[in-house]
Parts: sequence; structure tokens; C-alpha cells
Amino acid sequence: MTTLPTARAAAGLLALLLSGAAALTGCSDASKADTEKPTAGTYAKDSSTLIFGVVPDSVDTETNYQPLMDYIALKTGKKVEYKESTDYAALIEAAIAGKIDVASFSGFTYVIATNKGAKLTAISSIVTEAGEEPGYYSEAIVPVDSPITTLAGFAGKKVCFVDPSSTSGYLFPSYRLIEEGIDPDTGVTPVFAGKHDISVTKTGEGRECEAGFAEDSEVAKSDAVRVVERTKVPGAPVVYSSVLPNDVQESLRNALSSVTIDQIIADGIADADSEAFRSVFAALSPVDDSVYDLIRDICAKTGAKQCES
Repeated sequence: MTTLPTARAAAGLLALLLSGAAALTGCSDASKADTEKPTAGTYAKDSSTLIFGVVPDSVDTETNYQPLMDYIALKTGKKVEYKESTDYAALIEAAIAGKIDVASFSGFTYVIATNKGAKLTAISSIVTEAGEEPGYYSEAIVPVDSPITTLAGFAGKKVCFVDPSSTSGYLFPSYRLIEEGIDPDTGVTPVFAGKHDISVTKTGEGRECEAGFAEDSEVAKSDAVRVVERTKVPGAPVVYSSVLPNDVQESLRNALSSVTIDQIIADGIADADSEAFRSVFAALSPVDDSVYDLIRDICAKTGAKQCES
């Protein structure tokens, strides 16, 4: 025979059911709240600061890029600090260690860093001349009065490269020398200048280097050298750290995917309207990682040890 519960038992049962329902509702609300929270991220320094790294192309690198750093600060609301790197390797190691939040790399530096585990996302590429496609030129140069007229004439000479991790100052030059039947290690005497402007200077003097390589923007500043040949290089990528908080990544994408120097000036960055900045920057054009597959192919063809992970 089934008996009805007493009033006290019924009340207890009702309370148990209600508390269970409340617990389930609480779990549901907590889960919903968790999914609505922005994904946590990691900064190189702290949540109010973005560390900006640049390959050390010339002695004026920080000054030249200050307007872009100011623009990033304006668009993200964060302080932007310049990361001084003594050489390309130091910048790569900083990226691998998570000490860089946003940066302007060379294509080769970007490939090396990501091969070695740096968590970077390419946003855009720097366009140096208005109306042109992203990219620049690696130029083979000699003193203006040199008898050398072709790349084949570099054989057996003291040749200035920029840095073992430089795209236009080493990787593409090595590839071109190999195509000419010249081993870049043994077929010439390599001299690493460290920066593009120093490679141009040393080549123009004709003492430490009888020939050399550098990017076109630095070569154009000198009347002491003559261009023997030039090779188009994929544009230098602007990248951000893939471990930044999602909202910061979005702010950087929105600011840096596509913008012209005139837009930067119109947004109030008056220092962008300078000869120094215009010499390195006309606009940013969107890119993705696949743009740098050409560099990966050249890595494979040259066997450059810098490419190895």
C-alpha cells in the first residue's frame, strides 16, 4: 500500500528540487559568463604597454619608425615602446621568447622566427612607394668607379652582406650568387656589415668590400656606389604576437591591415609627414603567411642554415 508523504516530507522534497534547479541554473549562468569573457592573453611587458620591434636596418631605424609607433599607440590606447635590437638574431630571439608584441620584420627574419617557434601573425606589408605593390629590391652594388659590371664579377672579391638573417642583404644575394655559380661562403670573402647603410658605405669606400648588397632605399642615398643588378623581394611584414588578448589583436588588425601615410597624418600623427618616414613608408597592404613561401623556397634552394628550425 502506497502512502502519501507528510506535509513536512513534501516540503523537504520541494526544497531539494528547488535547490537542485537553482544549482543547475547557476552552472548554466557560470558557463555562459565564462564564454562571454574575452580570451586572456599575454603581453611582452604589461597590459598597458606594447613592445615594438624592428630589424636594425640603419642607424636611424627608431627615428624613422616613431610615427608608426605613435599611430599604434593612438589606435590601441596603449603606450608603445621601441625594442632596441643589436642585430637580427637578437630580434628573432626576442620574438621567440615572447618579448615582442608588434613588429616590422624582414620577410626572412619572420620566416626564421616562426620556424623556430615564435608565435607571430603577419598582418600587412610595407609599401615604400605610393601606388606600388608591396616589396622592395635587393641591390648588388660596387664602388662607382669599379670595373665590375655583372654579378659574375663578384667572384673572388670581398663582398659586403648585411646580416646572415637579412632578406635583401643576405638570403636573396646568396641565391643570386649560387645561380651565377658562385658559392656565397667560399666563392667570395663575406663581410657582414650589420646594417644596410653600413654595407653601402663600406662598399662605396672600396677597401673592406669590393662589392656588396643592400636594400634599395639605402643604396639610393649614396652617390659612391653603382647598382649592378636588382632583385624584387617580398614586402617587409608587420606582425603581431599571436598570444596577445583577442581584443588587442583585433585593434592591431583594424589599425594596420591597410592604411596610407596620408591617413596616418590625417589622424593627427604630424611627424609622419617627414622625409625620414616617407623614405621607408607609403602605406600598408594586407598580406598573409603564404606571401613568404617564396622565401621558404629560396631557403630550401640555398640550404641556408638560418632557415632551420
